[in-house]
Amino acid sequence: MKKLDEAHREFIDHLKGRKRASATVLAYGKDIEQLVQFLNDLKKAHVHEVAADDIKSFLAKLEKEGYTQKSISRKLNSTKTFFRFLKIQEVITDDPASLVDHPKFETKPPRILSPVEYRALRDAARDDARISSIIEILLQTGIRIGELANLRTDDVYFSDGAKEGSLYVRPLENRGERTVPLNKSAQAALKRYLEIRPKAANKALFITKTGRPLLVRNIRTAIDRYYKRAGISGAKVNDLRHTWVAHHLSSGASLVLISKIAGHKRLSTTERYLTLISTPKGEEKVKLEEL
Repeated sequence: MKKLDEAHREFIDHLKGRKRASATVLAYGKDIEQLVQFLNDLKKAHVHEVAADDIKSFLAKLEKEGYTQKSISRKLNSTKTFFRFLKIQEVITDDPASLVDHPKFETKPPRILSPVEYRALRDAARDDARISSIIEILLQTGIRIGELANLRTDDVYFSDGAKEGSLYVRPLENRGERTVPLNKSAQAALKRYLEIRPKAANKALFITKTGRPLLVRNIRTAIDRYYKRAGISGAKVNDLRHTWVAHHLSSGASLVLISKIAGHKRLSTTERYLTLISTPKGEEKVKLEEL
């Protein structure tokens, strides 16, 4: 009989062995740790002792504690993946999680910032050259926040004569590399930041005053602060990426081009934005505009 704690460790090792994204492994780990703790409180320490009703009780406890239906669904997904792994490994013969249904909830559409809003965000951060540059890159290139935090100083190529500026986006976990165009607005913001960037041996593009790489959580906190200062409610960092995609599609840019630059694995991911915008008729644009 395998203990739940032992099964939990083996599951995490399995995910790491499959080279799942570190954030994914961490999320699964915390979700299953929470489940195991709940089951231990029920005096159930072994995998074979778990029944579908126990998992349902766990979800009911989460709901009582104020978790959203979306969060509960995500934790159930982790639970289902965990028990599916155990069944494949022949640790259990019956999968109790397969008998539990996901809660129903509505997925909110992406938040698209209006020109007034993203200009207000710019204005709010204009005295902070580093965060101002970060906002401009996210807004003008559509890269992910994790990709931005992973940038190095030698990943930036400024325009030189006929050659356009570009940004090399390094492969990050399960996402491939790509090169994205860097327009004049983003280049100007970057040059302004590089003039005041602390001298450091670290090659990370965005660093702290002590020369350490700026972490994703630091970037989120800073931009959230400037959202608040700009009077913009209900917006998050990733909405700058949503805004970039929606803006260019509504301006007539090629769906395939935007999907490629955004680094979407599937064209269908990009197509979802078409329900949120009005697409112009006529020829597709091959040159991207500045926001």
